[in-house]
Amino acid sequence: MHRLNALHAWVNETHPAPLSALTPASSDASFRRYFRLTCGSETFIVMDAPPEKEDCHPFMAVAALFAGAGVHVPQILRADVARGFLLLTDLGHTTYLEALAAPRATDATAQQLYRAALSALVTLQRASRPGCLPEYDEALLRREVALFPEWYVERHLGQQLDAAEQKAFEQSVNALVANALAQPKVFVHRDYHSRNLMVCHPNPGILDFQDAVYGPITYDAVSLLKDAYVRQEEAQRLDWLVRYWEQARAAQLAVAADFGEYYRDFEWMGVQRHLKVLGIFARLHHRDGKSGYLQDLPRVLQYVLETCVRYRELRPLAHMLHRISGQDTAVGLTF
Repeated sequence: MHRLNALHAWVNETHPAPLSALTPASSDASFRRYFRLTCGSETFIVMDAPPEKEDCHPFMAVAALFAGAGVHVPQILRADVARGFLLLTDLGHTTYLEALAAPRATDATAQQLYRAALSALVTLQRASRPGCLPEYDEALLRREVALFPEWYVERHLGQQLDAAEQKAFEQSVNALVANALAQPKVFVHRDYHSRNLMVCHPNPGILDFQDAVYGPITYDAVSLLKDAYVRQEEAQRLDWLVRYWEQARAAQLAVAADFGEYYRDFEWMGVQRHLKVLGIFARLHHRDGKSGYLQDLPRVLQYVLETCVRYRELRPLAHMLHRISGQDTAVGLTF
C-alpha cells in the first residue's frame, strides 16, 4: 500500500485525481504492475516497476525504437526511472485474447485481427538493423531451453531423464539452436501474442516489448500463430503464415524463397520457444505462486509434440516427451 500511495502522489503532481481513480489494468509474469488512471473523460496507464526488481530503461528504449519503426506502442508521457514510475497513453481495454473469446467473435474477427498483427510484424521487421537491441545469441537461447528440464521435467512432473533421454535432449537442443542462429535476423518482440496485442486504432496496439532482441526472423510469427493462450486450427495457421511470408517477401525481408524451408525454420523455432515456455510456466507456479499458467501447459506441450514427430532429427525428443508426459499425438500437416 505504501508504494501505491507513492505512485498516486507522483501521478497527482500532473493529473490530480483521487486514489480511487487508479484501478488495476493488468499484471504480467514479472514484478511490474499496471493501473488505469481516469481523469474526467481521459484515461492513462501508470506502470509501477519497483527499481530493485525491474529496470525501466529497456522499456523506454524499445518503445522509442518500435514507435520509430511505425508500429503502435504506448507513448511515454512522463517518467521517474529512479522510482520505477511511468505514465503512458492508454491503448484500450481489449486484448486480442479477449476479443477472440468474446461471445460475438466470428471468423471475420479472427481474420481481421491476425492479418493486422502480421502486417504490423512486417512493418516492424522492415525497420530492423543491428546494434539497436541485444543479440538473441547462443547463450540466451540455451539459457531459455535449460528452464525446461529444471522446472518442467524435474520440479513440475517430478521426473528424471535417463542417460539416453538426456543425450537426445542435448542433441535436439543443439539442432534447434543451430537452426535459430542460422536464420536471418530482425527485431524480435519475444512475446508477440494475444495477451500483448490490443484491439485499438491503429490496430494492433503492442505491449510488453521491453525484452526485445535482435534475432531469428521466424520467432515472432511463432509467438503469434502458435500462441500459448489460444489455439487456431493448423490449416488456418498455415493460411496466415503463407500470407505473412508473401508480405515479407514483397517487403524484401530475408525470408527463405521456398515456403517449405521457411516453414521448417518456423516449426523448429517453435520447439525452442515452447520448451522455454513450459519451463517458465512451471517456474511461475512453483517459485512465484502464479498458478494460472498451469491451464496453458497442455496446449504448449501439444505444439511441441506435434512438431517433433514430423521431423526425423526431433523424434527422439518426441519419444522422451511422450514418456515423461504420458501423452501421444498424431502427425498433422507438414511439407
